[in-house]
Amino acid sequence: MNVEDFDFHLPEELIAQTPLEHRSESRLMVLDKEEGSIAHHKFKNIVDFLDEGDCLVLNDTRVLPARLFGQKQDTGANLEVLLLKQEDGDQWETLVKPAKRVRVGTEIVFGDGKLKATCTGLKEHGGRILEFSYEGIFYEVLDELGEMPLPPYIRERLDEQDRYQTVFAKERGSAAAPTAGLHFTEELLEELKAKGVHIAFITLHVGLGTFRPVSVDNIEDHDMHAEFYQVSEGTARLLNEVRANGGRIITVGTTSTRTLETIASKHGEFVEENGWTNIFIYPGYEFKGIDGLITNFHLPKSTLIMLVSALAGRENVLHAYNTAVKEQYRFFSFGDAMFIK
Repeated sequence: MNVEDFDFHLPEELIAQTPLEHRSESRLMVLDKEEGSIAHHKFKNIVDFLDEGDCLVLNDTRVLPARLFGQKQDTGANLEVLLLKQEDGDQWETLVKPAKRVRVGTEIVFGDGKLKATCTGLKEHGGRILEFSYEGIFYEVLDELGEMPLPPYIRERLDEQDRYQTVFAKERGSAAAPTAGLHFTEELLEELKAKGVHIAFITLHVGLGTFRPVSVDNIEDHDMHAEFYQVSEGTARLLNEVRANGGRIITVGTTSTRTLETIASKHGEFVEENGWTNIFIYPGYEFKGIDGLITNFHLPKSTLIMLVSALAGRENVLHAYNTAVKEQYRFFSFGDAMFIK
């Protein structure tokens, strides 16, 4: 299967640069994966499409304010650092711009010395291992000095940092938001619970590998970066009960989907587990854990549109995306949503 099979024309003006004032006022396209039919709604109408006994699965990862701006200790040259993942103690895998200025031993200063870092290693992909030093609690220092790591296609400054965070974000560790969850409000979640819809949480810390372009022609040759996931005993038990009782399991976002499919593929059921997944889902994959998906509109030729195509069919998805372009839907992180039922 060729990467070009997942291309579509996307006018740049449809890439949402800022979030809507009210989260649940975004638009919702409902795609029937069996019939291929499309309907247009507001996101707050998602309540109408979920039934008593269904289970909505949300990713409660919390985005770190992982973008830091600092200077080289010796020359004062400006550097930008993006935290990717914690390696060991105060050592982090990072991306540094410009990377060529940072060699092993380079010292970097942030926020007038409130935070310092020393480069202790180089990574194959050009990343750097930095060891941080500070007084107090690292995450509190990061909250003070860091900025949200918005994707490169968002060029507007984000005035309210919390708008790139779900209302249920809890477990620190992501380099990017699980953006399908951004549409939910506390009120909407309460409305779903009142209808008898179960709410379950998993954790998958989103790495930048999720958004890495597919650089091979044959998609089967693409390697996914591994991401850390965690599913509790309570969530696993609830999901098994929902399935046994005939309810649907609806994941919110590709991250929740990849987590549940990783576990269901290994065990044939849901179990308490944590680990690393590099599962790559594309057409031909047989889903073992989920029945439906709420997701945003993704980049052409991305692994994310391939996952969506595996669930709903490539032709259905490309037709839906072309319709979204025609109907002026907003795309990507701050954009509108699709419910595949």
